[in-house]
Amino acid sequence: MISIRGVRKRFGDHQALDGVDLEVPTGTVQGLLGPNGAGKTTTVRVLTTLLVPDAGEAVVAGHSAITAGHEVRRNLGVSGQYAAVDEKLTGFENLTMVGELYGMRRREAKARARELLRDFRLDDVADGKLAGAYSGGMRRRLDLAGAIVARPPVVILDEPTTGLDPRGRRDTWDAIESLASGGTTVLLTTQYLEEADQLADSIAVIDAGRIIAEGTATELKAQAGGGRIDIALAPHADLDAARIAARFVGGVAVDERSRRLTGPAPAGSETLLAVLQELGRAGVPVAEAALRQPTLDEVFLRLTGTPATTDDDESFDDPRVEIAAERVAP
Repeated sequence: MISIRGVRKRFGDHQALDGVDLEVPTGTVQGLLGPNGAGKTTTVRVLTTLLVPDAGEAVVAGHSAITAGHEVRRNLGVSGQYAAVDEKLTGFENLTMVGELYGMRRREAKARARELLRDFRLDDVADGKLAGAYSGGMRRRLDLAGAIVARPPVVILDEPTTGLDPRGRRDTWDAIESLASGGTTVLLTTQYLEEADQLADSIAVIDAGRIIAEGTATELKAQAGGGRIDIALAPHADLDAARIAARFVGGVAVDERSRRLTGPAPAGSETLLAVLQELGRAGVPVAEAALRQPTLDEVFLRLTGTPATTDDDESFDDPRVEIAAERVAP
């Protein structure tokens, strides 16, 4: 449903995209994961026909984003990094307006608005509350609903949970899962590995304009070094003795401030047991110990050499009005 082949884009001396290749099968959720400046938003702008690449081809729903932008926009729903809702309208009025922009008759637009407000659990605030008074999660769900008013087969979500609190993020995840369960093909750009883990069937990691890794979240975590050990020392533990014990295993570091030992566990539980045995022999008491998967920063550092951040390479101008205008154009 989405095909990107050899796409390149340069801005002055900066090579934003350097031969990006990506295939997204119909009815799947594809995560596009990457650090600040990696090229995620540039890729989205190419797919949404807002940016013409210097080379390569991008196809959405069987149509070229370069030569058949009108047809691409007819088959595409988009939600940018910030919720694009009219704060002075109710949720129902917002979705009805979007439906009419997409060329629906008023009665059809109203019926579709009611349907989506139920699906996204906003029907209880649909009429009596202006969108400006919605919480961040509610605004994001309303924005996602607006992206699928015209039932597009492809939806692109660019950093959909940026700035949301944990409850708002969870609500947005539920809305995205609802999209996917309905058969919509979704491209999701994010910097949160746990978000991609929760939602995506497959994840592509982009860095410096290139896809450097692909696979499931579990596979990517394995590429980041597999499991990690995390050991909290007792309050009275001797840190110097802990450092000496850690040297026998290798790769394990002692953080004085948190009084924790962390490091890679290439042999899984065997590595953890080896560290605990060395600590026991050194007489270093342990408060707790765990074998865990890599954190987001650890995955990013291993795959890209860059810690995770919260900003992307460009701001993303929401093209919804342009897409709607294209849908009703003769």
